[in-house]
Amino acid sequence: MPSLVLFGLAAVLLWSLVSRRFERWGVAGPAMLLVLGAATTVWDLPTYATALDSPVTEKIVEVILSLLLFADATEVRGGIFGGEGRVTARLVLIALPLSLILTAIASVLLIPESFVVIGVIACVVMPTDFAPAARLLRTKRLPERIRAILNVESGYNDGLVSPIFGMALPIAVVLAPVVRQAIATGSDTVNVTDEDLGHNVDKMTEAFLNAVPATLWAVVIGVVLGGLVGLVLRIARDRNIASEGGARYAMLLLPLIAYGIATIPALEANGFVAAFVAGLMYRVARTRGMELRVIPHAELLLVEEVGTLTANFVWFMLGGAALLAFTDSFDWRVLVLALLALTLLRLGPVYLSLMGSSVGRGDRVRIGLLGPRGTATIVFGLLAYNALPDEDGNIVLLVMVVTVVGSILLHGIAAPLVLRRLSPGNTAARAEGSATPH
Repeated sequence: MPSLVLFGLAAVLLWSLVSRRFERWGVAGPAMLLVLGAATTVWDLPTYATALDSPVTEKIVEVILSLLLFADATEVRGGIFGGEGRVTARLVLIALPLSLILTAIASVLLIPESFVVIGVIACVVMPTDFAPAARLLRTKRLPERIRAILNVESGYNDGLVSPIFGMALPIAVVLAPVVRQAIATGSDTVNVTDEDLGHNVDKMTEAFLNAVPATLWAVVIGVVLGGLVGLVLRIARDRNIASEGGARYAMLLLPLIAYGIATIPALEANGFVAAFVAGLMYRVARTRGMELRVIPHAELLLVEEVGTLTANFVWFMLGGAALLAFTDSFDWRVLVLALLALTLLRLGPVYLSLMGSSVGRGDRVRIGLLGPRGTATIVFGLLAYNALPDEDGNIVLLVMVVTVVGSILLHGIAAPLVLRRLSPGNTAARAEGSATPH
C-alpha cells in the first residue's frame, strides 16, 4: 500500500476516535485533517510530492469525486432542481457560468503566466461545498429557505463544472509545454521539433473532438443506468423484495459502476459526469410517486457515510499539498485572486442572476457571500496538479490551497461569528441592555 494512502487512513482513523470532543470545541474535521496531513508529510515532502503526482493517486481521487458527485445528486430534495427550482436554475445556469468566465478573466489579468490554465483555475476555485462550513447549514440564524437554496446549489455546481474541467484540463496539458517554451525564450516564435508539434496538434485536436462525445456518452450512461436501477429498486422496495440494506449497497455500487463503464477504453467517456447524472436519474426514478420526492434516509445512510469518509481523506491530502504549495513559492497575486473568487467573483453573478426573482436583496447578498470551497475544489486541484507540467501544476495547486484555506477562515470561522452578532436575538439583547439604566 502506498505510504500516502496508509498515513491518510491512519489520520482519518485518529480523527474518527476524537472527533466528537473536538467538534464540541468548534474544531471542524476538515481543519483538523488538514493539520494532520501537514504534520504527517512535513518530514519528507519530496516523497509526498512523488506520491501525489502518481497514477495511483489520480485514480483514487477520481473515484472519490465520482462518489461525492453521486451523493450530492441523490441528496437533493424535490424535482430536478429541488424545492427551489427556479432559483437554483438561475444559480447554476446563469451565475455559475458567469462566475467561471469572470474568474478566468481575473486569472489572466492578475497572473498573465497562467494564461494556459485559466480555464482549469476557474473550474477549480468556483464549485461550492459546505464541508468546511457545515455549521452554516445547521445554524438557525440563517433563514431556512437560504439554507435550502445553498444546499441544493452546492449539490449541483460541482457536477456541472465537471465536463468543463474535463475539457479544459487536457487542452491545458497540450498547450502548456509550447507556451512555457515561448515564455522561456522571450520570443513570439517557438522552436519545437516536427515530432513534438505533430504530437501537440494531435492531442489538441483529440481534446476538442472528444470533449463533446465524451460528455454525451457519460450522460447516456448515467441516464440509462441511474434510471434503470432507480426504477427497479423502487419496484423492489414497494413489493418488499429488497431490504433497506440492499438499497444502501445498490446506491454505493451505482456510482462506481457508472464511473467504471464510462472510463472503459472503448468509450473513454467522462466518469464524473456519468456518476453525477446517474445520481440525478436514480433519485428521480426512485422517488417517483412519492409525496415528498426524497430518498429515505435509511437508504442514503451508507453512501453519505462513505462520502464523508473519502472526503476526510481528501482533506488529509490537502495538508501536504498546502506545504508543497507554500514551500515552493508564494505570490500575493494568488491571494488577491483567491479573495476575489470567494467574494466579488461569486457575489456579483449571484446577485445579477437572482434579480427579478423571489429572493430579496439581502438574501441575494447572503447567498453570494456564503459559498464555501471544499472537497470538489481540492479534488479538481489535485487532478490538475497531477496532469499538468510542473510550473503550471504548481500555479493551480497554490490557487487551490489558498482558496480553500481562505474559505475555511471566511466561511468556517468568520461567517458564523458575523451571523451570531447579526442575529435578531443578539440585536434585541443589545438594545435591551443599552436601554436598561445602570
